[in-house]
Amino acid sequence: MKQGIYTIVGHEPLTKDVYRMVLSGDTSAMTMPGQFIEIGLPGFFLRRPISVCDYDESTITIIYKVVGQGTDVMSKMQKGETLDALVGLGHGFEVERSGDDPLLVGGGVGVPPLYHLAKRLLAAGREVTVILGFNRAAEIFYADEFERLGARVVVTTVDGSVGVKGFVTDALPEKFSHVYSCGPMPMLRALYGATQGVGGEFSLEERMGCGFGACMGCSIMTKNGSRRVCKDGPVFDKEVLAWQI
Repeated sequence: MKQGIYTIVGHEPLTKDVYRMVLSGDTSAMTMPGQFIEIGLPGFFLRRPISVCDYDESTITIIYKVVGQGTDVMSKMQKGETLDALVGLGHGFEVERSGDDPLLVGGGVGVPPLYHLAKRLLAAGREVTVILGFNRAAEIFYADEFERLGARVVVTTVDGSVGVKGFVTDALPEKFSHVYSCGPMPMLRALYGATQGVGGEFSLEERMGCGFGACMGCSIMTKNGSRRVCKDGPVFDKEVLAWQI
């Protein structure tokens, strides 16, 4: 983990309330796809945890949804402004567990952390399938970006306006070696039930305070006892999660 000042070098809306922001600064603390950053905003006591969509030697790309006052303030920020951020937080996805034909499943704002994962898997020669789930056509983002990477992309919409009508579990391929996923808990629970017998890693969305394991505010119960989503996760082996809780 590193704290630093990051400059906004790109900021644009992807949908009505989903934005992509590119930050320039020290990225040396980023070591795994699926990690997140915590952004400090003037006038707000708690930092905002945001998953990392992509990163390279000098930039970090985040995608966030405007859901409250903090993200609303972020959405109005301009290029050249700076943000104080904690970078390289959490345990991410383990690329080496993928097998030959991994499946990536994202729901809504759970899509972004899968992008850098897809890049890493494709660079390693894996055959990557990506399922992206949304409620309706107007909410879809990043499907084209995954396709440009070289992944096979399937989009599902609850209302059937684009792609497969229904949920991500309605579009599962017959065979895949490992499943990586991020999205709302009902989606992860359904995906767990539909992928029995296949290994996988799920990234959880949880409210956080400190972001690095000190406050215990994001603790969840697993089959191995209480764990902190920010420190021990946000990515967990899907078989470790206590789905009955």
